[in-house]
Amino acid sequence: MITNDLPSPADVAPARRTLVLPVWVWPLLAAAVVLAMTLIYSGGRGAADIMSAAVTFSALFVIVGLGQMLVITSGPGNVDLSIPAAISLAGAIAMKVMDGSNGMIVAGLAAALGAAMALGVANYLLIRLLRIPPIIATLSSALIVQSIAIAYGRGLKIKPPPAFADFCTGRTLGVSNLALVAAVLTAIVLLVLARTVYGRTLLALGQNQRAARLAGTPVSRARLTTSVVSAGFAGLCGVLLAGFSGGSSLNMGEEYLLASIAVTVIGGTSVAGGRAEPLGIWGAALLLFLIVTMLNTFGLSAGVRLIATGVIIVTVIAIGGGRKAA
Repeated sequence: MITNDLPSPADVAPARRTLVLPVWVWPLLAAAVVLAMTLIYSGGRGAADIMSAAVTFSALFVIVGLGQMLVITSGPGNVDLSIPAAISLAGAIAMKVMDGSNGMIVAGLAAALGAAMALGVANYLLIRLLRIPPIIATLSSALIVQSIAIAYGRGLKIKPPPAFADFCTGRTLGVSNLALVAAVLTAIVLLVLARTVYGRTLLALGQNQRAARLAGTPVSRARLTTSVVSAGFAGLCGVLLAGFSGGSSLNMGEEYLLASIAVTVIGGTSVAGGRAEPLGIWGAALLLFLIVTMLNTFGLSAGVRLIATGVIIVTVIAIGGGRKAA
């Protein structure tokens, strides 16, 4: 008697296929939901204006968020608290050097970015040579640089050159120029992380610092580059913000500290290091702006808005952060 030990097709349970979305998709989906709720409540009025403002203002948060993302990716406990100081100093230097002249735009940009990147080098030296924790080092340098910015920019009320102001407030093919700058920087960061030695070293450093050192990777160079790039991005944000708002101010970088950390974490970058999600920063930045817009449209009080914002952010992180990236 011949028996067939193989199970029949009917006995074989079909394999379950689970669709796993990339981590960066979740904040984008949340932003889309918030936008839909806002438009439903307002009867669809002002949809184009809301999206235009969201993309424009989110671009500045994306720029500083990309730099903060690289710092956080380098390992647990790493965060750049000098971002507001870099923004204020770069904005003041740029406006002072440009002095309202179109012919000095390049010189003003170079001076502002050079000062910001010098701050990045100083942050690295404090951490590397003096063995100061990154949070303390960047906070200390921020206080010093902020004092310098106050002394340098006291009474500074210089408008940006007309050509630079037109660029910062203008559009190309209907898209905000600030958004185009942020998109180009995002593409560059994606390429660097995926295709360069620095990118691989940064991810390895964030996953296991000791293993990265034993493997002979250029850890020190990667940390220096990360510090300089983060400060440079903050400086660029300061220059663009000054051009967009019609001049620099000493406190214009304050809101970007917590925002840079928020868009990084909400966007899916691991706070433990080793995983970066540049695309998620876009979704997170749009989400934060649209949440404020929605709650203002609903006419909620300030306290309720803060509670609702916190609940929405925690929900997005809980849903998206608990899933593995595709």
